[in-house]
Amino acid sequence: MALHLIKLCVGADSLQDLRDWVNERSITAIAAGLEPHTTHVTRMVPKRVEELLDGGSLYWVIKGQVAARQPLLDIQTTTGADGIARCVLVLSPQIIETAPQPKRPFQGWRYYKQEDVPRDLGAVGEDLAEMPEHLRRELADLGLL
Repeated sequence: MALHLIKLCVGADSLQDLRDWVNERSITAIAAGLEPHTTHVTRMVPKRVEELLDGGSLYWVIKGQVAARQPLLDIQTTTGADGIARCVLVLSPQIIETAPQPKRPFQGWRYYKQEDVPRDLGAVGEDLAEMPEHLRRELADLGLL
């Protein structure tokens, strides 16, 4: 069973903000002759790397709700110019929208067990996938999704 990570998507006001950010970095990578993956640097290195790389994803919390995930491709460590070790999460450029799930703020990242993750939006149904993001958020806040 895959293990996942969950993290706040700081600076994004919507799922479209995240998509735009990922697309911009993918285009820049392709122009430089690199793979179109994106990376996210964090301070702490997960100890359960093998479980995370066995089909795991990074789930993004946007405006208080789990909104999307990006499959994890690799987890690397690096040392910054300041001498501090950091973790580089290598993410697929694919953003998979999830059914909205309320999530309170937290710091850093957390492990996210398979039984706790929201379903992918495509698995929920076409009608929900066609609904505007703000309406899905409102219905989730009311506990109707």
